[in-house]
Amino acid sequence: MTTEVLSFAPEDNVADAMQQLVDRGIDGAPVVDADNQVVGVLSTGDLIVQETEIHVPTIISLFGATLELPSAHKHFEDDLRKTLGSTVADVMQGKPFTVGPDETIEVAATKLHDHNVSRLPVVGPSGLVGIISRVDVLREIIRDEEPPAPDA
Repeated sequence: MTTEVLSFAPEDNVADAMQQLVDRGIDGAPVVDADNQVVGVLSTGDLIVQETEIHVPTIISLFGATLELPSAHKHFEDDLRKTLGSTVADVMQGKPFTVGPDETIEVAATKLHDHNVSRLPVVGPSGLVGIISRVDVLREIIRDEEPPAPDA
């Protein structure tokens, strides 16, 4: 687990957040409120959406009637919101998956895999205490598989 965690506030500027992620060479960070409670996760994937073209809703014309697919309209609204958003809250993924500080590496690995995420905020009673990534899990697996050092 990494305890010195870059985090953002929901009201932070998206461009500033993007620059901080790039400067540190990381692809995501937790978003915390004023009480240090995790309210979301911001990833480079969320930021890239801002730079993509908006997907216009799919419209079908059938026998003179125009039908808009409901899922396409929702996708359009989500893309538009993210494209026009200027704060971290506008583009972050809310309701993030988290892990507790006393949970095992196996639990963290399972959550990372099951939810297809690359990082989990570690949340204790007082809020964010760290972050665990897939690399942290791999590092632990490798450490456990190393043979013990010979006695000198």
